[in-house]
Amino acid sequence: MVYEIALRTIVPMLMLIGLGYLSRKTGILKAGDERVLNAYIYYFALPSLFMIDLAEIELTWEHVKFVLAGVTPIIIVLAAYTVLYLVLRFSRGFFYLLVLTTVFGSTAFYGIPFLMFAFQSVVEKLATLAAASISIISVSISIAFLEFYRLEAPIFRGLRIVGKRLSKNPLILSILIGLSLSFLNIDIPYPLSTMLHMLGSTTATVAIFMLGVLFYGRSYGRLTEALGLSLLRIILLPAISLSISLLVGLPYLERTVLIIMHSVPLAVSMMILSDRYDFYKKTIFSVVLFSSLSAIIYLNTWLLISASL
Repeated sequence: MVYEIALRTIVPMLMLIGLGYLSRKTGILKAGDERVLNAYIYYFALPSLFMIDLAEIELTWEHVKFVLAGVTPIIIVLAAYTVLYLVLRFSRGFFYLLVLTTVFGSTAFYGIPFLMFAFQSVVEKLATLAAASISIISVSISIAFLEFYRLEAPIFRGLRIVGKRLSKNPLILSILIGLSLSFLNIDIPYPLSTMLHMLGSTTATVAIFMLGVLFYGRSYGRLTEALGLSLLRIILLPAISLSISLLVGLPYLERTVLIIMHSVPLAVSMMILSDRYDFYKKTIFSVVLFSSLSAIIYLNTWLLISASL
């Protein structure tokens, strides 16, 4: 069964990434066209998926336990890095780099597609809940640290800027709306829910295709450092997630979803953000490239480990 799942993930994802890359190499898509794809996913497809899937979940204590188990590894890593920063006194920029390359995973752009290729529609709502809950924490931390890095602002001013940005973030807003509808037990009217399902269903395909588009024509460097940073998401974070999942007794599917979500590559949007904030651009590009291309191997390794427990 595990080998069938591996086949279902490796082949379509490699083909989609390859098609995206070829679309740029052959000139079908031009430089800058990836912004259109990114905007479509960021403002339409992914918010639709978050909103409709979360709204249709009947939240229980088991879901709360699942969410808490999902966000705990990020809190543990952030606390550990902060202690290391205070003790070892390495540069603040490197501290930010460590945190962002560890906590800001591509849970929506890579995690949801991978899990849906692996388990089909059975896992969609669970994957969406995991991506939504983890994203709220990781996106907030990442935007905060990038703002502190760029502005070198006092913490309270920086937090005010971050709060303003997050209040306009379409992913955060769609998550909050979806959860509110679920809590209040409000059904979305059929015509609207149909549209949201149609938009949301395009997320996986377009997101993986866009990876290939983004990889073309980029400048990569600091590969040794990028390899070391990639291992934080390849090994460290999923190992913590596995330990917590076993500790709280999560079933196989829930455990596997969280392990995968914490081992997915560095978020593709970090390539765009590193450009915008002038934040370790070559290193970030290399981490995204290395982790994204190797993910089809190491994610399936984590699937195998989870299935064997």
